[in-house]
Amino acid sequence: MGSVYFYHVTRKPLPQTLSMLLEKALGAGWRIQVRAPKLDHLTSLDDALWSWPDDGFLPHAIVGSDQAQHSPIVLAPETEPLMQGASGDFSCLMALDGADVTPQDVATAQRVCILFDGHNPDAVQAARVQWKSLTDANCAAQYWSEETGSWQKKAEKTPSDG
Repeated sequence: MGSVYFYHVTRKPLPQTLSMLLEKALGAGWRIQVRAPKLDHLTSLDDALWSWPDDGFLPHAIVGSDQAQHSPIVLAPETEPLMQGASGDFSCLMALDGADVTPQDVATAQRVCILFDGHNPDAVQAARVQWKSLTDANCAAQYWSEETGSWQKKAEKTPSDG
């Protein structure tokens, strides 16, 4: 069973934080699904990932495209389950803008990352609801904040915390 990491983004733009996490996940050899609730967000995210980081791009595709089955990063709407199958299992799920994450997603992936904009009260509230829902379902969870300028773990819940 995997674990879920919540990233409270306050200092850097969300695409920059996502880019940093994607680079780390790729470095771990993981295949990643990035989940967002709306198609228009996936389109703008697709554009952003072609220019992040500044010295290159992150190889990715939108689900349903010819390239998606071979891409290490696939952008998908929240209605798309964490993909498994012939093209390779996804080891990591990154959810943006309150995209739905289920306990089954956490059980299937090695790591689930939930990124949320700390300046958006609705996003903060959605993350709180997700934290409660997932930890109530016995998912291991960590909460990370960058409020001091560097990422620090602020809370952790393990299934044995009951």
